[in-house]
Amino acid sequence: MTHAPEFPTFALDDAADAFGGAAANASVDVQGQSSLEASGASRETAGAPYAAALAMHAARDSTAFLVPGHGADASGLGLGQAEYFGERVLELDVTPLLDGIDLGDGSPREQAERLAADAWGASRTWFLTGGSSMGNRMAALAARGLGEGVLMQRSAHSSFVDGIILGGSSPSFVLPEVDLEHGIAHGVTPHSVAEALAERQASGGGAVAAVYIVSPSYFGAVADVAGIAEVAHEAGAALIVDAAWGAHFGFLPELPDSPVRLGADLVVTSTHKLTSSLSQSALVHLGHGPIARALEPHVERAHRMTASTSESSLLLASLDLDRRDLVERRDLLEESHAAVLAARAMFRADGRFPVASDGFGGFPSTVAIDPFRIPLDIRATGLDGHTVRLRLAREYGVMVEMATVSCIVAVIGIGKTPDTRVLLDALVEIAAGAAADSLATDAAGDSAPSIPPMPGPGVMRIRPRAAYLADAETVSWSDAVGRISADSLAAYPPGIPNVLPGEEITVEVVEFLRASAAAGSHVRGAVDSAVSAFRVVVE
Repeated sequence: MTHAPEFPTFALDDAADAFGGAAANASVDVQGQSSLEASGASRETAGAPYAAALAMHAARDSTAFLVPGHGADASGLGLGQAEYFGERVLELDVTPLLDGIDLGDGSPREQAERLAADAWGASRTWFLTGGSSMGNRMAALAARGLGEGVLMQRSAHSSFVDGIILGGSSPSFVLPEVDLEHGIAHGVTPHSVAEALAERQASGGGAVAAVYIVSPSYFGAVADVAGIAEVAHEAGAALIVDAAWGAHFGFLPELPDSPVRLGADLVVTSTHKLTSSLSQSALVHLGHGPIARALEPHVERAHRMTASTSESSLLLASLDLDRRDLVERRDLLEESHAAVLAARAMFRADGRFPVASDGFGGFPSTVAIDPFRIPLDIRATGLDGHTVRLRLAREYGVMVEMATVSCIVAVIGIGKTPDTRVLLDALVEIAAGAAADSLATDAAGDSAPSIPPMPGPGVMRIRPRAAYLADAETVSWSDAVGRISADSLAAYPPGIPNVLPGEEITVEVVEFLRASAAAGSHVRGAVDSAVSAFRVVVE
């Protein structure tokens, strides 16, 4: 059982010049609140130092002779932007390195990141405007600073593989448990991580500097982070957790705790996925202890290398506001949690579309479930999940996150209480008309494609970086079998690499990727949308 988080109740630098520059009069009290009335900032930014400083800057009567080119007003070419987004967006879209916002020690940007670190239990937090994909690349580059050996969960997001390629790391893999019935990859166990570490050592693969796992999974399965952290640390390795889908963890006692509180050394999380920040905003949290301290300078350097020098102030402000609301609006979180539990109960009571995660407890790698992801078994419709997902969107205006052959996944943001009856009613209608639709489709000779189970990896024949940089040629899908892939290919969703640079391309991989593409999935890294060809290393 996880504990309820202690929300931040501390003064920043004793509240002296907490904001600096234009915001110097906005002190911070013990609740992290600012004296906004004295400084001219609005009540809507209370408790969010970066957002408050940005709002105060926008309210100043100033003339801009600097980027961005729209000049923060609706004149000239800025008119079209203002008509579409509203002039307020232009006013808040400012250049980086402004006094009183993000320049210098103790800036509102720094204050906001310190508040975020405290909220999630980290020793330090970085704001990201390139999503958790940026965070994963940062994590891989930072881990390379500790050593070249990385043990990674095979169902890692492709962005971590990008980081492996950039850093020239030597990866080995620990395979997740797979629910073959639903085609779902879950997590890994402390035991499987320990076995993979021992196997790498026995095979002469060298020491591992970092272990990388995913928790929670795309479908809401939560791994034993504390147990895996213990195994990794015993091996002298850092534990990196891709918690892109777990930004809300630790903010309600009924939910799993934040991974940094469970012993992780570096945690990547997408606040835009389940909490309220804007798309492409994310966080990287640094844990505690000697390994995390050793990682810190490498994370800082990786952040400088991967971050834009023109970070979006809108995304940064949204991160600040998101943290504040997670901390202060416990009432909304509790209401949303109750609504999610009621929705899951509704689907169970109906019985036609079982909640697939109800069976996740049968897998040793799963120690908890995130209720805010609702994977539904839709086989009662007589259609595959990809077809159901498209029909929900096109015919009913109901958007769900992803699909497998047998499931769709509905995601509910924490703090939200949507009417999930709409989804159930749409599924019932689709199921009722499935037989007629099937007959019409068969008559047209255009039946839905069948997608084979997700394949295992091919043999790693050369390092990913070497394959990525090698001379390559494009060959047909049939001629690619047995060749070394020059690319990382992953069917979206969920974006799990099906083949990595340096791996041998197998028949199973080719069949899976082509079938996924035919069913409407996007295959990241593919030569074309139909996956009719592959880029392979010239041998």
